[in-house]
Amino acid sequence: MRPARQAFTRESADARRNALIEATAACLAEHGLAGTHVRAICARAGVSPGLLRHYFAGIDELIAATYRATSDRMDAIFAAAVEAAGSDPRARLNAYLTTSFRPPVTDPELLGAWTAFWALARSDGRMAAIHAESYAGYRARLAELLAACGAAESGRLAIMLTAMVDGLWLELSLDPASFGGEAAAQMVEQAVAALLRPGADDPGALLGTGH
Repeated sequence: MRPARQAFTRESADARRNALIEATAACLAEHGLAGTHVRAICARAGVSPGLLRHYFAGIDELIAATYRATSDRMDAIFAAAVEAAGSDPRARLNAYLTTSFRPPVTDPELLGAWTAFWALARSDGRMAAIHAESYAGYRARLAELLAACGAAESGRLAIMLTAMVDGLWLELSLDPASFGGEAAAQMVEQAVAALLRPGADDPGALLGTGH
């Protein structure tokens, strides 16, 4: 019976850690960095401040864990969208890019948390490392999907399209009535179609790398 007890304890610990991470994300979304402190997080999670310190060295470590967990959640959402798109390379590419303009990625609360992560990445080395790893992973997967569609300069195209998606997502999150998620998805799909259409000019020329 002892192994079962150990498993139960381990599951309980994971549940408490996850509850603290979820509470941190919610505080960041609603109140920003200024309103995200130990008391607020613990009140939302329904635990004591001592329990937070048991699982995390401090609030900085907890916020970093929240950033990583949020990034992992987004990665899983994008991966699921690609798999749901089937085997067609263009459909998989479009699914990967346009998922950013549909729920749950367009959840208004995500903007508050994400902008807090971005702000901290400018001054906190640990947050900067998570940011770099997350975006490198996103661009690498995007480059693979582009290459599967026959794109030249897939790595540079991935950088350009990532910037486009981020910009549209940010504008859409700040003002959902500005152009709408479907319009944003259509803009990206049109950009992809122009870059990948048969007989199109060398994409490298667009990126300043053509000859």
